[in-house]
Amino acid sequence: MSQKNQTDITTVTEFFIVGFPGLQPEYYNLMGTIFLIIYCIILLENFIFVLLFANEPSLYKPMYLIMINLAVSDIGFCTVALPKIISRYLFNNGFISFNVCFLQRQLIHYFGTLNSLIMMIMALDRYLAICFPLRYSVFMSVRTMWFLSGFSWVSSMICPSISTSLTAKMPFCGPNLIINCYCDTLSMNNLACTDTRASYQVQFSLAMFVLLVPFSFIIFTYISIVVAVIRIKNNQGRMKAFSTCGTQLFIISLYYAPRLFVYTTPFIPNFKITVDERMTFTMVYSLLPPLVNPFIYCFRSKEIQVLFFKWCLRKKITNKIINVNVNE
Repeated sequence: MSQKNQTDITTVTEFFIVGFPGLQPEYYNLMGTIFLIIYCIILLENFIFVLLFANEPSLYKPMYLIMINLAVSDIGFCTVALPKIISRYLFNNGFISFNVCFLQRQLIHYFGTLNSLIMMIMALDRYLAICFPLRYSVFMSVRTMWFLSGFSWVSSMICPSISTSLTAKMPFCGPNLIINCYCDTLSMNNLACTDTRASYQVQFSLAMFVLLVPFSFIIFTYISIVVAVIRIKNNQGRMKAFSTCGTQLFIISLYYAPRLFVYTTPFIPNFKITVDERMTFTMVYSLLPPLVNPFIYCFRSKEIQVLFFKWCLRKKITNKIINVNVNE
């Protein structure tokens, strides 16, 4: 068998998640503990909102429907991305099977695409609420929001599936070290035993489409919102609108800015970043938004705060009644 035919055959059966290649072994436990704490916090705060939403029909409003979709998406992303890197650092077990690595790669990009679309819907909701307040209830009903949410969950699978199918056609016959905290396009393409430039150009175009189309729409809506807010004569109403939009723009910046930086740095002449620096930016845009989303979007809302305390009070009273009945 010729050398060319040998390299066209996939012989790799598993990959190894390296994590940060520059991290010294004495810091593995600390890094694993940090990731574990972040994962637990993300699960706790997002699950609290999911349970609150499930038990409070008064939250069935367009804006809160967006929030619940974002919370579920954040839970899904972190559950896909973090357990293996936690295992890598805490138990020195970074091995992941060939097929599971492809599944993780698919879901990583799926939830990333989904979050991008959810933020676009969020921007659309604020645009209609501020620029067309009298017709908001006509344009953005609960039924409309369910449709937009369902469309996002389904359509988010298209681009990642095309990208994954291109990677699946590549042969893997040599190195199996994933220089990242999870399986992703760039890390896996670097391990392929073939020229990946043509495939990567398609995958990069898909990634830019997923990022830039929603991002361009978001920029348009917020420019329109700023113009509309400036025209508000009531100072209190103007400040409230700016406060709401400002917090959303903060999260959007956390999500898009590091991603665009990581994707575009290879094309910037005479500008290089190390692997550890690239991974740091990757983990910032992967974990920081899910970590702060519930506080910025949910728990800052007075309506959410009131319902949460009422819900906790009901649970406390219910537990007391149960304890009294058990003692009797």
